[in-house]
Amino acid sequence: MTSLKEICRGLPLNPLPENRGRRKGIPHAPVRTPNLTAQEKKLALRNALRYFPPEIQKKLVLEFAEELRLYGHIYMYRFFPDIEMRAYPIKDYPCKTKSAAAIMLMIMNNLDPSVAQFPQELVTYGGNGQVFSNWAQFWLVMQYLSEMTEEQTLVMYSGHPLGLFPSHRYAPRLIITNGMVIPNYSTRDEYEKMFALGVTMYGQMTAGSYCYIGPQGIVHGTVLTVLNAGRRYLKAEDLSGKVFVTSGLGGMSGAQAKAAVIAGCVGIIAEVDEAALLKRYKQGWLMEISNNLDHCIARLRDARKNKIALSLGYHGNVVDLWERLVYELDTTGELLVDLGSDQTSCHNPFSGGYYPVQLGFEEAKQLLSTNPGKFRTMVQESLRRHVAAINRLADKGMFFWDYGNAFLLEAQRAGADVEKKGGNKTEFRYPSYVQHIMGDIFSLGFGPFRWVCTSGDPQDLATTDSIAMSVLEDSIRRGVSTSVKQQYHDNIRWIREAGRHSLVVGSQARILYSDQRGRVSIAVAINRAISEGRIKAPVVLSRDHHDVSGTDSPYRETSNIYDGSAFCADMAVQNFVGDAFRGATWVALHNGGGVGWGEVINGGFGLVLDGSTEAEERAKMMLSWDVSNGVARRCWSGNDYAYETICQAMKENVMLKVTLPQKVADEDILEQALQS
Repeated sequence: MTSLKEICRGLPLNPLPENRGRRKGIPHAPVRTPNLTAQEKKLALRNALRYFPPEIQKKLVLEFAEELRLYGHIYMYRFFPDIEMRAYPIKDYPCKTKSAAAIMLMIMNNLDPSVAQFPQELVTYGGNGQVFSNWAQFWLVMQYLSEMTEEQTLVMYSGHPLGLFPSHRYAPRLIITNGMVIPNYSTRDEYEKMFALGVTMYGQMTAGSYCYIGPQGIVHGTVLTVLNAGRRYLKAEDLSGKVFVTSGLGGMSGAQAKAAVIAGCVGIIAEVDEAALLKRYKQGWLMEISNNLDHCIARLRDARKNKIALSLGYHGNVVDLWERLVYELDTTGELLVDLGSDQTSCHNPFSGGYYPVQLGFEEAKQLLSTNPGKFRTMVQESLRRHVAAINRLADKGMFFWDYGNAFLLEAQRAGADVEKKGGNKTEFRYPSYVQHIMGDIFSLGFGPFRWVCTSGDPQDLATTDSIAMSVLEDSIRRGVSTSVKQQYHDNIRWIREAGRHSLVVGSQARILYSDQRGRVSIAVAINRAISEGRIKAPVVLSRDHHDVSGTDSPYRETSNIYDGSAFCADMAVQNFVGDAFRGATWVALHNGGGVGWGEVINGGFGLVLDGSTEAEERAKMMLSWDVSNGVARRCWSGNDYAYETICQAMKENVMLKVTLPQKVADEDILEQALQS
């Protein structure tokens, strides 16, 4: 078994570790089909061998060629480390700086088998959300981090560590870019080739920025989405007896089962991959599993009638589940579902993110690797059936929303009936959850703030929970607007119940949807608790890229931007730059994430709190910008909540001055001007 010290010594070359190939008993990424030419295959091999001295290249090139042939990518399985991959306490990492040790902890958490979707392929979630492109990069990064001082910055190019460069103690210790491809070449087919060549990488959101915290990272947002969907669509505060049907229990989607129970409803979640189902069941995130639709319908009816909170995983294709619900409607006249959505990895539909209903899981995987064209055709046929069933149920009163996974976008491309008559290009027959639910929350400045206790001690996490709850309660006492107060009450409920629901998978982490005031106040309070010794070790602050300012995504995060700028990426890029010089420990900027390659620009950060006065000042400055940037942009686009929020922020900070939009007082003048 390799130790942390050995991991930090760099690539193990003398002697070479044994090549044990793909390990059995763990999930593996689907085979990729990059369709490289003979010359491109040579280039992929040449690029991979750059990490190794000439005397061992002849030995490695044969196995790298085999990986490329069998799996469509060179993962370098020989260098998969023989270590228990997890987030170790920060004191265990042999580093010169706390910042570097914190980054190491976060990287190893992203690759922890209890956290990662396909750990041996370095995929954290979403089917293709890479931490690195290959294992040589992992070893080199860990070595660089162990050597880093406060006068250096590690630069990462799409998984590749370019090196340590001289900087200064106030600069970020790590700068990450993933998938920064020239726009005209940012297509799926080009991506498959470039990834196979080892020159770019799809980092999803928090996979490639080293900030994933397991399914908890999305569960709070999912709870808020389901609760607010109930309020908006069903006019119900109490969701007991209400049925929510969806799909996906892999990475981020794994949160859906737990969220349904926390929200108090009946959740039926379909998943084709038995390994994903069993993983969530063993972790306590899923209450029951069944591969029998008769049994699923019987349990649904019973839980619905008796108002029992339930999460039931159906081992099968979600299209079969939707079509069975249509059958029940047609034969009994009973609509058994109230709310519906989808969290298949539809951003990656033709490479294992969505499996067609016509085939079983293993059969579909085989077809994907042998006949990708036929697989694509079957996926699109399945999407049409999928939507047809949803449409039948929605016509009878079910409320469906797109969960920002490109489901409706890909369904539209497949020819499914999802058109919204008179809608713009970002609108469909069903709304994005951002358009109807989370968009207004973002405009109020609320988003998925999170922190990780690097001691690894659950008691430290309990202390931070208590601190966060006190901060929120104090903010309510000091006075907030009615709309903000509702969010604070939801957050207090979340924190109060978080420990009871055993949300931790991997690092000792917590997510909390919070606004600018809340984030800054919680950060300051946690930093002071570290200084006072009430928390034993540094705390890493972060957030999902899916946030107020972090992501420009016209089919998700910015789908409720209606001034024509939804396809512009200034906000995410400015956020990345602004975080970097306002105190972030590390920053990341990505192409892709959630909705897919070429559809999104997004970024994130990590900020290490160590109890120092400097850390407090960094947190105040960086977190304020990290929220107000997006609120100001949403205000300029015409959102009333954002206007109210940014005006309040300017009252609280005289240094903040934002350009406010003037509304057109008389819409008739527009038509008159065009007719003159």
